[in-house]
Amino acid sequence: MEQNLIYFDYAATTPVRPEAADALAEALRRFGNPSSRYACGREAARRVKEDRESVAQAMGCAPAELYFTSCGTESDNWAIRRGVEVNHRKGKHIVTTAVEHAAVLETCKDLERQGYEVTYLKPDRAGRVTVGQLTAALRPDTALVSMMLVNNETGVILPVGECVKAVKACDPAILFHCDGVQGFLKTPDPLARLGADLVAISGHKIGAPKGIGALYIKKGVRLRPLLTGGGQEEGLRSGTEATAQIAAFAAAVRANAADPGRLERAAAIKEYTLTRLKAALPGLEVISAGDAPHICAVTLPGYKSEVVVRVLGDQGVCVASGSACHRGKPSHVFAAMSLPKPWLDGALRLSFSPDSTREEADGLVRALKGAADSLFTTLS
Repeated sequence: MEQNLIYFDYAATTPVRPEAADALAEALRRFGNPSSRYACGREAARRVKEDRESVAQAMGCAPAELYFTSCGTESDNWAIRRGVEVNHRKGKHIVTTAVEHAAVLETCKDLERQGYEVTYLKPDRAGRVTVGQLTAALRPDTALVSMMLVNNETGVILPVGECVKAVKACDPAILFHCDGVQGFLKTPDPLARLGADLVAISGHKIGAPKGIGALYIKKGVRLRPLLTGGGQEEGLRSGTEATAQIAAFAAAVRANAADPGRLERAAAIKEYTLTRLKAALPGLEVISAGDAPHICAVTLPGYKSEVVVRVLGDQGVCVASGSACHRGKPSHVFAAMSLPKPWLDGALRLSFSPDSTREEADGLVRALKGAADSLFTTLS
């Protein structure tokens, strides 16, 4: 982390953990291709096997059910595109939520252009979607349901486990995909225990470098590859294994698992920050305190969040106005929640690490109060 940087955007990405950086550097010095049959290739394959076991243990699944990818977006695309293909005889209907990550929503929009019909479940004012909403949307031709576990802008935990049970009770043939990127190692239970058929995760949200993710595919679910070629990952995800990134991913997983108090520390600093913000800025409103320990959303009605983010950034204070993948566009998540326009305009996402400090939180409060005092409001 840069000196004097106050960083509260851990939902966008996290610093690479020292354990992951060390594993990455060590693996980069071992250049063997895991598909090669000579000694250094066999050693590379052995290490990938061990790393897969580490990530699978954290997921609560068998190593044979875990496939390494380049990122969460690839995992989501693979699950959804090939999932509906598996169920093409059932029909061309998909159910998802209006608050999913762009990796899911843009994939669904692309499938709509190919003739699929998508039902987007609208959240309530708190950003929640219910089991009843989902079951009411199911149809005889529903091929796939996609629902994230932790919303990346509000921190709301969606009832994925309950929804899986309800969907399977209605029709066991419907595939259930979960974007678990913000929930992996940020919620108490291993994600495979949700019961979903397909779960996507990403490394750079937990202290691994960018460029590595994974897809859990429940035993018995048969997807075609999204990428074809040399037949790596049991023929389901071709491309020479990214041995260094995989090693770093596994090291980050092990480091998180060795710190059982991490979720409580993240939740405590989030609560402290919200308390201080509400005391220092009477006009500030909490959009969502977040169920997950590391994400919440607030708003300064009448201010423009992009301006506030830029002013804070100039002072070395990093927060977000929504998902990093929006690239400055208005948040579809906050819009789906039907917030008043002034709330939408001033919305900010804050996200935390177990290592975030009260001193950093106090620095954020001072900077945000200074920005609010110096900027003119633009009430709509």
